Formats: sequence, structure tokens, C-alpha cells
Amino acid sequence: MLEEVERWLSSRSWSAADRPLGRLLEAKRQTGRKVSVVLPALDEEATVGTIVAAIRGELMTEAVPLVDELVVLDSGSTDRTAEVAAAAGARVVHRDSVLPRLPALPGKGEVLWRSLLATSGDIVCFVDADLREFSPSFVSGIVGPLLTDPDIQFVKAMYDRPLETGVDGSGAGQGGRVTELVARPLLNLHWPQLAGFVQPLGGEYAARRSLLERLPFPVGYGVELGLLVDALHTVGLDALAQVDVGVRKHRHQDGQALGRMAAAIYRTAQLRLTRGHLIRPRLTQFDRGQEGFVPRTTDVDTEERPPMADVPEYAERRAA
Repeated sequence: MLEEVERWLSSRSWSAADRPLGRLLEAKRQTGRKVSVVLPALDEEATVGTIVAAIRGELMTEAVPLVDELVVLDSGSTDRTAEVAAAAGARVVHRDSVLPRLPALPGKGEVLWRSLLATSGDIVCFVDADLREFSPSFVSGIVGPLLTDPDIQFVKAMYDRPLETGVDGSGAGQGGRVTELVARPLLNLHWPQLAGFVQPLGGEYAARRSLLERLPFPVGYGVELGLLVDALHTVGLDALAQVDVGVRKHRHQDGQALGRMAAAIYRTAQLRLTRGHLIRPRLTQFDRGQEGFVPRTTDVDTEERPPMADVPEYAERRAA
């Protein structure tokens, strides 16, 4: 590990408990910064309501007004995600209603990019909508450094990611297989300054709007790696940080979904290494059929949205 990264680990890695809520509220009062929380959601009726209720009940009260805006960005759910989120107290925005002149592309990154137009906070905090046993410290923990330290621009959550417990009660090891098999090797080999991030692909992170609006957003699975790498190049390692928020439990993907995720992440890294083009940005996987293995080929996410600061509608809204 680089000496620079070792120093960074000792000075830019914290626990959520290091910044009590009272300290955050005082910092928020002094700076006047507004905080927006965004939950990108696709068919998450089982979990989104609990997350929204926890944030509203513990971080959006008269006594604890840490969060100013809570938005669920629905990317086309076919279940009751929107209804459940609204009933729990979130403002629900459909992906297609934001920047309607631009047809939406499928993918999480597309939703996060559009959320910049649907929110107004100086600090934007992203939280995945499939978390179970959610703790509001996921929000307060990663927002904390941005409220208390003007030099910090981008904060990732770090946590344990246990797989589902087996029927015998034994744990099945740690999640984060794409992180360990794809993202971490890529970062260590090509961006060694980022080798200290425990969860580089985690969906819980917060950043200053002034940074996010300057970054391109990969539309799909590569968005977390892309934002992290681009933030490093834009503001430098010392402006990045991570906060330990404990344990993260969520729905795990099957092997083929992880393969598609891995391909998109590799593609995102490749674009940042060369800004070139792959000859075949497609991935072939195999399903067993009645007569043997059947190939199934899907496109790898290759589209990226430009920095939001370059979008006319965003500039007009910010100027208003």
C-alpha cells in the first residue's frame, strides 16, 4: 500500500460514532448547509417504507432537523414501491418526469444523475432502497464529515456485508463478491490511491453538490466506481473519506447478475483508462436448457451522462 494511502487511512477513515448528532446539528446551523437524501428504487416495496420512516422519524424531526429533503427516485417499479414510500413520508419522483426531453436509459446511474435535478440540497446523500435492518447512522455517519470539515468533498460508507445466514444458523461469509473479484483488483492496479476504500462499490455515499454536478455519471452498474475514480481526479485523495456505519444487510444478486455487474464495472474502468472503445461491449452468459447450455448475450452498460452542470435545464434552475 502506498504511504500516501496509509496516511489517508489514519486521517480520513472514521466511525459514525465519532460525530454525535449534536455536533452535526450545530455544524449545520453554523454553515446553513441543506441535506438531501435520495433513495433510488426499483421494485423495493418490502424495504423502502421502513428506510423512509426511519429517516423521517429520527433525522427529520423538530428536535433533529438533520435532513431537509427525502426523495425516492422511482425508476419504473411495477410493485407498490411508490405508494409505500409516499405513505412513509418521502417525496416520490418518477425517473421519466425528470428532464423529460431526454429519454431515460435503464440503470441505477441514470436515476442518480437525474436526482440532481430533483433535489436542492448542498449535500446529497445516496442510500440504496433494499437495505434491511436500516439504521439512520447510515445517513448521519456519511453526511457528518461534509458538515464538519470544509475540506471533505466525497464520503463513502464502509461496513460488514454478511451473506444470508444458513439454515443451520452458520454465517455464509461476506458479501461483496464483485468488489473483491473485480473492483478491488482494478483499483489497486490502476488507481492505487483508492486502495484504502473498504467498500468502493457501496451504494451509500454522500457528496457536495458542487462536486457531483461536475462529474459524468455512468448510467448503469459502473456508477459507483466511475464517481469514485472521477472524484479522485477532480478533487484529490485528501478530499475523499470513509465512515464505518456497522453492518449492511440487503438482497443479494445471483451469479449471472453479478457477472453483468462485473462486466459493466470493467467497462467503466476501461473507459477511464483509455477513453477508448471496446470492439464488442457485450457479455455472453449461459443458462442450462433442456438440450444443454444455451448462450444468452446482453449489452454491457456503456452510456454515460455528462456532468449535470452542462445540462441547460439544470443551469437554469440553479440560476433561478
